[in-house]
Amino acid sequence: MGIKRQAREIALQVLYPVDMTDLSVDDALARFFDCFDAEPKARARAEEIVRGVHAQRARIDEVLAQASPRWRLERMALVDRNVLRLCIHELLFDIETPARVVIDEGVEIAKRFGAEESARFVNGVLDAAARALGRLEGDASG
Repeated sequence: MGIKRQAREIALQVLYPVDMTDLSVDDALARFFDCFDAEPKARARAEEIVRGVHAQRARIDEVLAQASPRWRLERMALVDRNVLRLCIHELLFDIETPARVVIDEGVEIAKRFGAEESARFVNGVLDAAARALGRLEGDASG
């Protein structure tokens, strides 16, 4: 598993309890790394993602809500919502990673951690978000 994938998976596992409880980002990161080892580069990248998602959550949730008009955020499965948040963070703030890579990574993580329909849902919402942000190559809106 590559460093970026490992970082994304760690970020999901930290964002999940933060979203589900009143646990702070610092406490969630500390608890995760007390129990699990990670490559130093993956750990640093995961911390960057988690802190970025937390700091930009209002903006991320705005994009997420626009990309999924039939689903209220609070009704989404926790895993799906947090996979979407970390990927939308990447779409917004990591322009070096192609949107198709971000979408593919989100789908693969949803397959691993989510429910049976998670991958399909994540794919559709991320595609809509990437199009709205003008991040898909060859998209007329971008």
